[in-house]
Amino acid sequence: MQANSHYYAIIEQMTEGNMWLNDTVGVIPKNAWAIDPFGYSPTMAYLLRRMGFENMLIQRTHYELKKELALHKNLEYIWRQSWDVDETTDIFVHMMPFYSYDIPHTCGPEPAICCQFDFARMRGFMYELCPWGEHPVETNQENVQERALLLLDQYRKKSTLYRTNTLLIPLGDDFRYISIDEAEAQFRNYQMLFDYINSNPSLNTEAKFGTLEDYFWTLREEAERINHSLPGEIGSGQVGGFPSLSGDFFTYADRQQDYWSGYYVSRPFFKAVDRVLEQTLRTTDMMMAFLLGYCQRAQCEKLPMGFSYKLAAARRNLALFQHHDGVTGTAKDHVVLDYGTRMHTSLQDLQIFMSKAIEVLLGIRHEKNDNNPSPFEPEQVRSKYDVQPVHRAIMAREGTKQSVVFFNPLGQTREEVVMLIVNRPDVTVLDSNWTCVQSQISPELQHDKSKIFTGRHRVYWKASVPALGLQTYYIANGFVGCEKAKPAKLRFFSKSMSISCPTPYACSKAEVDVAEIQNRHQILTFDVNHGLLQKISYKNGSQNVVGEEIAMYSSWGSGAYLFKPNGDAQPIIEAGGQMVISEGPLVQEVYSYPKTAWEKSPISHSTRIYNGENTVQEFLIEKEYHVELLSQDFNDMELIVRYKTDIDNKRIFFSDLNGFQMSRRETYDKIPTQGNYYPMPSLAFMQGSNGQRFSVHSRQSLGVASLKNGWLEIMLDRRLVKDDGRGLGQGVMDNRAMNVVFQIVVESNISATSNPVSNPLPLSPSLLSHRVNAHLNYPLHAFIAKKPEELSVQPPPRFFSPLAAPLPCDLHIVSFKVPQPLKYSQQPIGDSRFVLILQRQNWDSSYCRRGRSGCTRFADETVNLFYMFKELSVLNARATSLNLLHEDTDMLGYTEQFGDVAQDGRVLISPMEVQAYKLELRPHK
Repeated sequence: MQANSHYYAIIEQMTEGNMWLNDTVGVIPKNAWAIDPFGYSPTMAYLLRRMGFENMLIQRTHYELKKELALHKNLEYIWRQSWDVDETTDIFVHMMPFYSYDIPHTCGPEPAICCQFDFARMRGFMYELCPWGEHPVETNQENVQERALLLLDQYRKKSTLYRTNTLLIPLGDDFRYISIDEAEAQFRNYQMLFDYINSNPSLNTEAKFGTLEDYFWTLREEAERINHSLPGEIGSGQVGGFPSLSGDFFTYADRQQDYWSGYYVSRPFFKAVDRVLEQTLRTTDMMMAFLLGYCQRAQCEKLPMGFSYKLAAARRNLALFQHHDGVTGTAKDHVVLDYGTRMHTSLQDLQIFMSKAIEVLLGIRHEKNDNNPSPFEPEQVRSKYDVQPVHRAIMAREGTKQSVVFFNPLGQTREEVVMLIVNRPDVTVLDSNWTCVQSQISPELQHDKSKIFTGRHRVYWKASVPALGLQTYYIANGFVGCEKAKPAKLRFFSKSMSISCPTPYACSKAEVDVAEIQNRHQILTFDVNHGLLQKISYKNGSQNVVGEEIAMYSSWGSGAYLFKPNGDAQPIIEAGGQMVISEGPLVQEVYSYPKTAWEKSPISHSTRIYNGENTVQEFLIEKEYHVELLSQDFNDMELIVRYKTDIDNKRIFFSDLNGFQMSRRETYDKIPTQGNYYPMPSLAFMQGSNGQRFSVHSRQSLGVASLKNGWLEIMLDRRLVKDDGRGLGQGVMDNRAMNVVFQIVVESNISATSNPVSNPLPLSPSLLSHRVNAHLNYPLHAFIAKKPEELSVQPPPRFFSPLAAPLPCDLHIVSFKVPQPLKYSQQPIGDSRFVLILQRQNWDSSYCRRGRSGCTRFADETVNLFYMFKELSVLNARATSLNLLHEDTDMLGYTEQFGDVAQDGRVLISPMEVQAYKLELRPHK
């Protein structure tokens, strides 16, 4: 689904499906057909082009936009990416012109007439009759002339909207062609009509059945013969005679003010699970590739090969959820249950495999038999498909240590403040060399106003994990040589009730109106009465107003698809909630359980800032909202958080498309609130004329708007009683308790930038933004030893560091995997059985100062695939399409140097490009 899906999932889904098609029926698709996504993203156009597709067909775009394009005969156009100056991303697009894709809305502009040519609506079939009152009748010799001319008149009218003499009339609908009789009725009647038309030369028409391929082939042939260009038009070298356009098709409206921006947020719990499954699958793929790459004997293939069926199932379960009623949150409850259960099952399978794989990669045991349980278990566990994961607590008994292993799925070394839960506070952290590590202990908090403290503790320390590698740490109790974790100091702010101080913390109660927390870079000021963030001040004396507001829309017509609010959102936080500040050397946190009109607040939230040199965390503010729209109290309500800043953005902001590129958004008075909402799969930012930039990064798909100058609001959850008449047949009432995490970055630029007001092109994220995004969306995976060990036993250093050097800072590994694990052992060794997909990020260099900490190399220099790994040789690397099916890379539109990798292994990628390579791996002798 093009608004909510991440580009990683789109590539995975397309590759899985396209390879299946090729293996099963020997077909490699070239034409994309997508009539039912609710709006369209240029990311899809880019990925399809780089997969060797030539043409796309789309349908659901704003009715006013269809009208505008039809007026200038631009419904067929060349879609070009906004950054592309060399026409390398061009793909031909056919947009259907009318309201729907069914037969009444495809033969021509008058549905009452077209419906009479849907012969499955004749009496005797199970489908509904025509709602316009005139029903189809069997064609015969008596009526064929009158029927054919009536139909041909619709075709003629439709043809005036397009430039060419080739016209496409789709013939179908949802849940059709389910019987031979039905197919036969359509074919029999149409053949008779076509025979009449074709046998009358005076009608000047040839009508015939054909495939989408036939249509595009005929159209391109005509475009070569006849030039349909309009004067002064910028076209494309790909196909002559059509305009080239850039941009996206959000937000979709099908009539009046019915904007489909509700589904950006519907079922946010599962939108979050989707992304967890993605990052877990991506990491599993990497581990599988390493296991097979380092292994040259049948014994060590047992573990990965035994898992290959479950890995294939996980890819397909993720792919299935990308459907336009899956990740959108627009499925019926029992279908949501099926999606959720599939994703949950796959998550558990992947985690079990990862637990076993790290044991082998750390060299603890090489011949891992699949039947032995692993000594490790994932640090987070989900008991059920529809609940949040919980952290496993480490039981640190006196005189023991428990090992913790982190996997870093990024191509760069990672310095990061990490957190684990322990049952007892008196612990010490050691690294794998048995060296003391500074750590902090804080109480674990929860969404429960009568019991904010759970009785467990969070231990924090700064971990360093190699690129694509593993690192071990130990949580010890009773280790004499090291300082214990330092307890945070707690401050309580509560008018209503007293909070009891948990052991072993020092607590104080404060009677003030404002409170602060700070690190090396920033000071955060809070309104204590409401527990909300007020402003950020910087050590250089400057400051930003960030009035945090939590509010509710009440709605009159909202449903799973549509957002239809009554007026503006109303703030729900009243004075007098509870607030706890915990401050330690590594993390400062403000926790707020606010007072609202309801006995149980629908939301509580934390704000965290971090200390830790060389981490990206020092520069960000982390917001975690715990949301529970669980009771009837919240029926027909939609919950938002709004940041009211002093950034003069003129209601212009930028939101991402598929986690891949940014799009410029402008708020218009002439369209309602719901039409000014946009998808936010992972990032939105505002920029002022002075270059100040306020960015919010998300680890899941939501919806975003900037309704007033300096405001950025994000919808968190929605609970809706009514069906909104778009086919679902129910409301959305199956809300789950969930946590939404944002990371906020405020930056000021160091050189003159383009003005977002006058520049129609999207701006790019800063380098820091890209790094924050990567850390949030590809978190460290933590595994805990199931059994504690005696402190007296000192194991050798256990780590895994496969890269010869970290990759350049702006080079992202989209995936590193064995694409067909089920076939791995049958493929000849000489084959390229591994795939590496890389993306070079485009970043706004006028914001480079802070993001560069720890960055030494950038991807404007070549990377050599042959020498990428330490103990693995890369053999016969060759460039391939993103769906892995085309070796002839000229047809994919890339610039020249892409195909040359086989000679010297050197790779140079232009900013924004995603490139795939097939390779073979061998361990060094």
